[in-house]
Amino acid sequence: MTSTAAFAPLDPDLHSRALALLDDEWLAHDVDLAPVLPIVLARGVGQDWHKAGTFRHHLVGVARTLALWRQPRDVRLLGLLHSVYGNAFVDLVKFDPTRERARLREAVGERAEQLVYLFCTASRAQFVRQLLAGRIQPDGSVQVDEQRLPADVVAAFIVVSMADTCEQWFAWQEDIYSGFPDVPQVPQAAHWMAALWPGPMRPPSRIYAHISQLGAALQHPALKGLLPMPPVFDHCTRTLAAGDEAAASSLYWSVIAQDQPLVQMDGAVAALEHAARLNPWVGEPQMVLAQLYLIAGRSKDAEVAATGALQCYSAWGNAWDKRVQWDAWMAWARILRQGAQTGAWPERLDKLNNVALRPERP
Repeated sequence: MTSTAAFAPLDPDLHSRALALLDDEWLAHDVDLAPVLPIVLARGVGQDWHKAGTFRHHLVGVARTLALWRQPRDVRLLGLLHSVYGNAFVDLVKFDPTRERARLREAVGERAEQLVYLFCTASRAQFVRQLLAGRIQPDGSVQVDEQRLPADVVAAFIVVSMADTCEQWFAWQEDIYSGFPDVPQVPQAAHWMAALWPGPMRPPSRIYAHISQLGAALQHPALKGLLPMPPVFDHCTRTLAAGDEAAASSLYWSVIAQDQPLVQMDGAVAALEHAARLNPWVGEPQMVLAQLYLIAGRSKDAEVAATGALQCYSAWGNAWDKRVQWDAWMAWARILRQGAQTGAWPERLDKLNNVALRPERP
């Protein structure tokens, strides 16, 4: 039996760029970001809690995605510094916007600092509402409360918002921020289980549709071409339906939580194939499916599914399922692809502990 799920081929250039970012020292080699990182680290970002990790993890993760997406210097710096003045969503003020703007301006330049300041002080919720409602002016500008953001700022904010959201969002944040950008004020005592961080670490089920809509806004005639188009959602030409995203996430988690029959894998395979059809833009369902194909001796199907997973991982630069980090998902998907290509996959459970990545075939 052959899967009816569609898996994307691997873009060699994109994959090569992603492999270069697996090295923890990648940022130290970035001539634009490396001089700024010590200034940020000196403010204790490596010790601050932030969603699925520390504030440092978040800032670097956002910058990594923007580097993968080949964004220009000022946009990458915005990603690295996007919350350092604090904002309505994150009460982490690392630079006092009333006294230290000149300090940051000296470090990153006037244009980058202005983007950071606007990103921190303009209403992000209102910005998102305007985009989702299609309220982009013919010149590409967007009105946010009393402030008009010009097209170049709008484009930068969209791209950084996409990277920012994909890096941090998982089920715990989804539960406490239900309905984003219109977040209801729900008392903790009434929904105490949702408050227990980090929760079961399920992947999100209601945010990638939102990200796809942000990306689609970049197709506006006055915005298109201002920045390199992110390589997600078919270069932001496609959107994900919210219902499809929710169903795919639920199907995926039913396999991860072992809610499928354990005697035969048919139900798990069918669930993951359907998840991959509903949401082909994230790699984890395809990657788990590749391992099931390998166990079933379906090497060709496994290679195609693992390749699709690698393409998704290479496009995002961050994990959808945040139980482990992006680089670990990349490593396991590469091992699965290798096993499918060589036809060698352990038949015993204990031998899974011994698998190792070899140099990849071209």
